[in-house]
Amino acid sequence: MIAPLAKLMDWSAIQATTMLMPSTKAQSPRPEEALKFLKMPDSLPVESQPAQVEFDPDESGVHFRFPTPQPSDFAGNNTVYGRLYRCRERWQERPVIVLLHGAGDFPEYHFRFPLIGRRCNRMELNVVTLAAPYHFQRRPRQLKASGNMDCLMIAKTATQAIAEIRALTGWLLKEGCPAVTLWGVSMGAWYAGMAVCCDARLNSVVLAAPAVRMNPWMEQRAIRPCIRRRLQGLREVCEKLNLSALNLTSSQPAIAKDNILLIEGIHDLFVPNEDVEDLWQSWGKPEIWRLPHGHVGVCCGFAPGLTGRVLRWLEPRLNNTTTRT
Repeated sequence: MIAPLAKLMDWSAIQATTMLMPSTKAQSPRPEEALKFLKMPDSLPVESQPAQVEFDPDESGVHFRFPTPQPSDFAGNNTVYGRLYRCRERWQERPVIVLLHGAGDFPEYHFRFPLIGRRCNRMELNVVTLAAPYHFQRRPRQLKASGNMDCLMIAKTATQAIAEIRALTGWLLKEGCPAVTLWGVSMGAWYAGMAVCCDARLNSVVLAAPAVRMNPWMEQRAIRPCIRRRLQGLREVCEKLNLSALNLTSSQPAIAKDNILLIEGIHDLFVPNEDVEDLWQSWGKPEIWRLPHGHVGVCCGFAPGLTGRVLRWLEPRLNNTTTRT
């Protein structure tokens, strides 16, 4: 994709998002409380129990749910919803790819992911899609949209997402699946990166345009003056949060670097290229694809052939595990 078009798509998406932000003065972001929470041993516990998965009886065994292992203050957010696209025969004997969506990406979760699931089924691979905390049917009605950064809520949401990914991984392995891999985009790649740093049970991970660290990218690109005025204060807040596990470069993956794939959009206006390059360096230079696309192109399926290329990268890693078991 030509650079001007890729950047225009990203810039337009940023402006659309910031136009919906309230212009009221931001409340205290509570970075110190967030850091204190992240230092608690139960925020990212060492042990993880398998999820108690239940399938909806009227949905052909595709839709499932389970109680979150790390409850929030909102009851509506404490049930995890997902979909399992199974292989036709003996699905428990085949590997699983867990797809993790980006922030607020309704089209990706409801339309693109099912297409990837069916494609993987033809390759005898299972696919699971998982709704992140506070997304889709998990978003409480009483929680209004806000453009203010609440660091404590960001930290609790991230650790809740990691706990749910790990619980799902435990259930899939308990069912007999020989390998579980994570494929995340944007926010989902950020969660996948944190999960792979604390769970050696994962076979491999694909991080597409990952949000490597806290960064006020919307405020930096926004044209609304009331949003841009927040930039300096948010930079200071992000610097504090980046001293924690929310910064992927502060941790090391628990799996071999040969099983890690980073995908970078050269024209990405959401995720700074230097952040992805820093992650690549700090994680020992795993395989990285630098594509001539922006964030929207990499994450929303506008990069021609990218899905097939990722599946070709994953297939030998997953099938080798199947053979060994």
